[in-house]
Amino acid sequence: MDLFSVMMKPLAYVAAGVTLDRVVGPVVVGLMKSLGRQPLETRKLLVGSFFLGVTSGVVAIYYALTATPRAKLAKKPSWLWERDFDFDALAKKEDYGISNMYDREMQERVRNEVIEEMAIKRTSVTVRVPATSANMGPGFDCLGMALDMWSELTVERANEFSMKLKGEGADQVPKDETNLFCMGVRKAFEVAGEAVPPLKYECTNRIPFARGLGSSSAAIVAGLIAGLVLTGHKLTCWGEESLLQLAAKIEGHPDNVAPAIYGGIQLGVYDGARWRSERVTLPAGMQVVVFIPETIGKTSDARAVLSETVSREDAVFNVARVAWLVNAFNMQRFDNLKFGAQDRLHQPHRAKVVYPHLYPLIDAATKAGADACFLSGAGPSVLALTSGASGDIFAQREKERVDTAVAKAMLAAAQNAGVDGQVFITQPVESGAHVVHAEPNYSNRLMRYRGDV
Repeated sequence: MDLFSVMMKPLAYVAAGVTLDRVVGPVVVGLMKSLGRQPLETRKLLVGSFFLGVTSGVVAIYYALTATPRAKLAKKPSWLWERDFDFDALAKKEDYGISNMYDREMQERVRNEVIEEMAIKRTSVTVRVPATSANMGPGFDCLGMALDMWSELTVERANEFSMKLKGEGADQVPKDETNLFCMGVRKAFEVAGEAVPPLKYECTNRIPFARGLGSSSAAIVAGLIAGLVLTGHKLTCWGEESLLQLAAKIEGHPDNVAPAIYGGIQLGVYDGARWRSERVTLPAGMQVVVFIPETIGKTSDARAVLSETVSREDAVFNVARVAWLVNAFNMQRFDNLKFGAQDRLHQPHRAKVVYPHLYPLIDAATKAGADACFLSGAGPSVLALTSGASGDIFAQREKERVDTAVAKAMLAAAQNAGVDGQVFITQPVESGAHVVHAEPNYSNRLMRYRGDV
């Protein structure tokens, strides 16, 4: 409330007191002297009328001076008296509805918060991003899972562009601004309304390149997050999933980018206006055994072999399997996973033309005790799900789990099929891409974040 409104009431009382003391007092004394010669009843009437007139005048002056703020508050509930609204500013507006006034205040707070957030630009950031396995059998282009296998991207402001790559695919991906890391960063700067400055990129790739484990989606998501941190720009998540929209627009579908962003198992759909994602329950104790061939597989080649049409029988088959698979995860029914992981839309075509090792590995893994097995993404990797893990697996008896037996069976089947490769034993991970370092830090002496970022 403004100073005028706060001080008017006591000032009115002071003015009334001064008036009574300096003006009314002498007048009353003179009046009483003159009235001394009048009859008693006449004297009472005249004195009463005088005091009534003075009091009415003081009250009228006060109410006239405070009429504007009181008129507004008469339309508001009592709790608004306790809020610091600028009544002079509100007096210039025509609509004083409660929701209008509250919404305007909240919008102003959000605007100020955004301005404050956007003012904090950072000079360097490091992002960790997980590998992902898309489709998971029947969930073609809509279902994916994050794996405990991480790549790291560091981007910092510099005087000129440079890129240093090490690890998986370091000699197979471009080292210029056509790299997907750069594409993600560039899109983030575009959304923030800024030009991309010279940047230095350092990438440690632990996700096998072009093996069906989401290396491209990981690069896109890591680049987007790095660019957002450098610019200080933040996106809306609830109700919009803005980061998912950006990543899916670049990638084309959400099955890899959604789990790369959020972690866990993600189910994505397009509602005609935007992509939506929901988390599917990830059962405890589940492990992943991935056979990774030495040869790469191009998504374009794997898609080229797919049929343009689908029979009603195959469509019904896959719809049922996706529903069964999601329900098995939600109910933590490991014994039902193998039925839900079956597919007729893409795996048969790819196995026949480009990945003859697929079904021999699925059969071998299942016989060795895997709960389910399927082609990872567009291949050529094959992924098996196992159960029984508890705590650190290196402190647990192998007989309580089947991951080692499944891995050996998959290696033997691959060798028989004439495909060289290795197995990687890991687990699904509930968390997605995240910042592990930034300059200046987000953490301070009083408020710290995970890893003292």
